Amino acid sequence: MRTTPSTETDEAGGATPRTLADVPTSASTLRRFLHGLPGVDAVGLEARAASLGTRSIKTTAKAYAIDLAISMIDLTTLEGADTAGKVRALGAKAVHPDPTDRSTPRTAAVCVYPDMVATAKEAVAGSGVKVASVATAFPAGRAALGVKLADVRDAVAAGADEIDMVIDRGAFLAGDYMKVYEEIVAVKEASGPARLKVIFETGELSTYDNIRRASWIGMLAGADFIKTSTGKVGVNATPANTLLMLEAVRDFRAQTGVQVGVKPAGGIRTAKDALKFLVLVNETAGADWLDNHWFRFGASSLLNDLLMQRQKLATGRYSGPDYVTVD
Repeated sequence: MRTTPSTETDEAGGATPRTLADVPTSASTLRRFLHGLPGVDAVGLEARAASLGTRSIKTTAKAYAIDLAISMIDLTTLEGADTAGKVRALGAKAVHPDPTDRSTPRTAAVCVYPDMVATAKEAVAGSGVKVASVATAFPAGRAALGVKLADVRDAVAAGADEIDMVIDRGAFLAGDYMKVYEEIVAVKEASGPARLKVIFETGELSTYDNIRRASWIGMLAGADFIKTSTGKVGVNATPANTLLMLEAVRDFRAQTGVQVGVKPAGGIRTAKDALKFLVLVNETAGADWLDNHWFRFGASSLLNDLLMQRQKLATGRYSGPDYVTVD
């Protein structure tokens, strides 16, 4: 998005960008744009998210929504104790979530650390399931840019189809928006053909206004997805922060024609939760985002509950505790 400046002068004598393409041409124009975004009505945002969460989904629509949610999962293991065997098992589950019912949709992706990408790639080969990899010194992001870019290049070289990066929250909270923007641009370039998901760690950004600003930085810098969280802090995806990000991608497409995906991650554990998020998507961004190319769930335990609810709809009863595998 970096272009030659094309600006006007505001009443305070500062440069005001004429178009979104002009926004990141300098630290001052980027700051002026971000702080000129409408303030978030926290009470109104949370009330709307809560209201949409009460929508009921009838049986036929529920069956469709459960299958859609399964197809949107980035099945994830991001633990220090991850082994090749665990990753292979995760890949097998992503390809055939319910081995007893081959009509069950595959998940969108498996998400692993860079050193496990090759193993995951082999496990899902030929299935259409993508391999996503966290990178840029995930989850804290506390490393030099050269180290972060090497992390990304290693993951892509190993076969990653998607890269999940974390922003420099310290730089963002210090107001150094241009550093955050330029780092995303650099990671996007290092990602090559892989799609880039930009993680904000919304639980550390403190305010809804900051989440809105981070969303716009990510989109302006070329993110293919904006993502709430790493899943490694106390507050992760919530209906309200996801609603806010859905509003951002909707508005960004209206102004630029460019569609950006959204990925809530962390804390979404039940089918009931997932269906509430799908209602948010439909009612806020619209049906164009109801596809795993544009919306994902970052989750590990969510799939099991979706499978249990799917079986309940098909048979009228819940299966026993051994029906799904323990991740």
